[in-house]
Amino acid sequence: MMSEHILRAFLLDGAGGATPLAQDKLVGLDQVDGLVWLHFDGSRPEARDGLKAAFPKLDLLVLDALLDVETRPRMTQIDNGVLLMLRGVNLNDGQEPEDMVSVSVWAEPSRIICVSHERVRAVGDLEALLQSGKGPKDTGQFLSMLCKRLIQRLEPTLSALDDATDAIEEQVLVTPDVSLREQIVDVRGQAIAFRRYLVPQRDAIDLLLLADIDWLGDRHLRHFQESYNHVTRYVEDLDAIRERCQIVKDEIAHALADRLNRQMYVLSVITAIFLPLSFLTGLLGINIGGIPGAESGSAFWIFLGLLAGLVALQVAIFKWLKWF
Repeated sequence: MMSEHILRAFLLDGAGGATPLAQDKLVGLDQVDGLVWLHFDGSRPEARDGLKAAFPKLDLLVLDALLDVETRPRMTQIDNGVLLMLRGVNLNDGQEPEDMVSVSVWAEPSRIICVSHERVRAVGDLEALLQSGKGPKDTGQFLSMLCKRLIQRLEPTLSALDDATDAIEEQVLVTPDVSLREQIVDVRGQAIAFRRYLVPQRDAIDLLLLADIDWLGDRHLRHFQESYNHVTRYVEDLDAIRERCQIVKDEIAHALADRLNRQMYVLSVITAIFLPLSFLTGLLGINIGGIPGAESGSAFWIFLGLLAGLVALQVAIFKWLKWF
């Protein structure tokens, strides 16, 4: 039975298939015939000892880098090996897709070491391909297929994010509502989170294209170029989503400002109408002698008529001035 800190252990046959390695074979694998692939669960405390047992000559710098929890995508060439940190969309239950999961890879012609702290579906895809005889045949193809699967897993999520932006834009055109601001903030936050990892991932793949590594041939580089192009397009799409969200946010702010201005305008007109009325009623309400009509029984109704006439005159003037 395989230890819990070892997720996968295979000996690749060079023809697209692989043979699983037994637990007792996972020691002293620095010099083996063929290509060995081991995948460790970095969240398990015994992963470090497992790595040391399997690869006693592994550089401590590489070992510490592989087990690092907080990683950003990058590529570092050490002698004839490549240390590659990549990120993939988080498709695990109960987690957000933009909380991208990491997979750290140390690759040499005869050994591939992967370490992840959470489930990475793209790595599982490679295992399935190997079991069906359609997997990578060498180290270069393993890296290129891993990059490709990470990108393919990401595409539906980014497409859904773009569709959500389209839906918000359409809704703003019909009925701009303040409740849409929460959706905009959510979409923009996801775009920012994805971009934070995809930009350095693009740069890491670019460094692979420029690296002087003898086991990376033209065929591998062509696949890396395709991955680089896809990631570049994703970064550009995310930039566009961020800009579109900002434009939509501005549109909502303008619509709310216009609505508020209309409401304030109505209140201003009402105030302008009632201001002289309030002045007259206040003037006649003072408690001193000599107020005209104080002794007349019909003075109140005459005064109401005068107020009504004044309101009618104001309305006519406002319409003439085209205030409403």
